[in-house]
Amino acid sequence: MSRRAGLIGRVVAGFLLAFALTSLIHPPAVQAQASPAAAPAALNDPTGATTGTAKDVTVKDPRNPTLTEVMDTVGHNRIALNVVWTLLTGFLVMFMQAGFALVETGLTRAKNVAHTMGMNFMVYAIGMLGFWVCGYALQMGGVGAVATLGGTAPLNHEFTVSLFGKSFGLFGLKGFFLGGDSYDVGVFTLFLFQMVFMDTAATIPTGAMAERWKFSAFVIFGFFMAMVVYPLFANWVWGAGWLSQLGANFHLGHGHVDFAGSSVVHMVGGVAALAGAIVIGPRIGKYTKDGEPVAIPGHHIPMALLG
Repeated sequence: MSRRAGLIGRVVAGFLLAFALTSLIHPPAVQAQASPAAAPAALNDPTGATTGTAKDVTVKDPRNPTLTEVMDTVGHNRIALNVVWTLLTGFLVMFMQAGFALVETGLTRAKNVAHTMGMNFMVYAIGMLGFWVCGYALQMGGVGAVATLGGTAPLNHEFTVSLFGKSFGLFGLKGFFLGGDSYDVGVFTLFLFQMVFMDTAATIPTGAMAERWKFSAFVIFGFFMAMVVYPLFANWVWGAGWLSQLGANFHLGHGHVDFAGSSVVHMVGGVAALAGAIVIGPRIGKYTKDGEPVAIPGHHIPMALLG
């Protein structure tokens, strides 16, 4: 066995030696490569950039572009960037639902895991359907033109009442089923962005009432939140409603301003959760006959921490 191994070693060494000698005698030829020609400087661009210049603008006559053609391209790019950014932020809010699902499911008992997780998944389907039917119209039906998303104004009808000689908006009347002249890229983009906030508010009560309400009751609640409760308050604050008009009508600063949903989303969801918890009461087994609280630990704390 050792002789065979030694023979194989000598053969391999011979091949390597022969290859090395061949390389020394006949070195590989190196082909001369011409240096690349300098890229032509970009026309009319002081930075010297070769992309994103005038040549990237599609015009009828490249040698004589008109101001309107150039401005059309600039406008298309501006609205496209705003739409993409709005959709991206909406998708990020949508992923917050995964956190809610993990927290609520991890803090419930194992026997209620499927029920709790199912509510967190279905709240988007239920809420989106209800918001599409009438929720979006009630909330944003009178908001008017959104300049950053195209400037069109199909959502232009708000139901108002007059008080003290002032007009106060209560709810919108355009955009039901996203039909008619509401078929617009800006309207649809705003629909997704507002829909994810609505569903965030609708999912807060699912944790407050977990383990003690039927799935059918949750479905009814989900439609009610998406079609009535959330859209009305959101209209008053974000949809040109009466709370946002307090500044213009009574000179109370800028009216009610909610930059990121502290009242529209979290207060509405929190109040709904509190009302539901009061009506339903505590979980069965939470208190003894003497009124002493009993600990009901969650079945999967790491899941709750991850959420």
